[in-house]
Amino acid sequence: NTTNQLLELAQEVSPEPHRRELDMLLTVGERISMSLLSMAIQDLGAPAVSFTGSQSGIITNDTHTNARITKVVPTRVRGALDAGKVVIIAGFQGVSDRLEITSLGRGGSDTTAVAMAAALDADYVEICSDVDGVYSADPRLTPNAQRIEELSYDEMQVLADRGAKVLNAEAVEWAKRSGVEVRCVATHDTSRTGTSISA
Repeated sequence: NTTNQLLELAQEVSPEPHRRELDMLLTVGERISMSLLSMAIQDLGAPAVSFTGSQSGIITNDTHTNARITKVVPTRVRGALDAGKVVIIAGFQGVSDRLEITSLGRGGSDTTAVAMAAALDADYVEICSDVDGVYSADPRLTPNAQRIEELSYDEMQVLADRGAKVLNAEAVEWAKRSGVEVRCVATHDTSRTGTSISA
């Protein structure tokens, strides 16, 4: 909801906000969340650190409000992980080669997670939501929808391209290119069955 509130603020001062300034504004929401989460984890007794997209080494093109990740150089992330810290990364944002703050557009946090997992050579990445996987139809609208246990990258890409709101299409592209398995699971489901997306 923070992103929507920030968009409303922008509309109050400008009917057509400049896209660069919109990125500066919209990326604030993720920074608020990451720093609060880091504080909470530290209070639980675990060492934690938060990083913005640029601090995490997420490099994008110059397209403000809908940038695409071009590469990930996770130097600080690796260093913090090697030091035994829990690392919290702001999704949905990066920095261009011209050092401009950029946002990735709706669903960009999925892409951030998959791209970072690929850069860190992770075996898999979990994308958590309120639904425990990919279904044959929206389970909130269709009571008899069936959960699908496994999908190929290509099958998930078709679903994403056709508007399924399970996983961002660019995240699927990153997963396929890098061979990282994506597990779509429910935040509240400790069994983590969900849906596996892989080759």
